[in-house]
Order: sequence, then C-alpha cells, then structure tokens
Amino acid sequence: MEGWAATETIATEEAHMPQGPWFFCLKHHTVETRDGCAERHRLGPYETREQAEHALQSVAERNEQLDEADRKWEGD
Repeated sequence: MEGWAATETIATEEAHMPQGPWFFCLKHHTVETRDGCAERHRLGPYETREQAEHALQSVAERNEQLDEADRKWEGD
C-alpha cells in the first residue's frame, strides 16, 4: 500500500496490538503473548516485548553471574 491509506492501516494495527505480558517461546524462538505456546516451552513473563526478545541473552548473562558467584564461593 502507498499513501495515507498505508499509514492509517499501520496506525490501526498498532493500536490493536496485544499488550503484555510477553513470553519467549523456546520451541519457535519467537516472542508471544499469553495465548502462545504451552508454558513448558517458554520463558517469562516479561513486562515488555523487548525484554522477551532478549530472553536468551538475559539467561546467559544471569547464568554467567551465578557461575562466577559459585567459583568465588568455592574459592576458585
């Protein structure tokens, strides 16, 4: 679409986009709302879509922090 109709369509779609909570689906590697895949296949909930998009990165960072804390605790 071109012109004002395309802009109006996009604005209308954005107005009707579902709000959170957001989840990251481990099965499909996509961000979903609560109506997505079964809970056993996803991480979350997250407050924003952006947080859900970075779920795997957040998990990796958190695991590294916990591994470092374990190493310090064990005296390594």
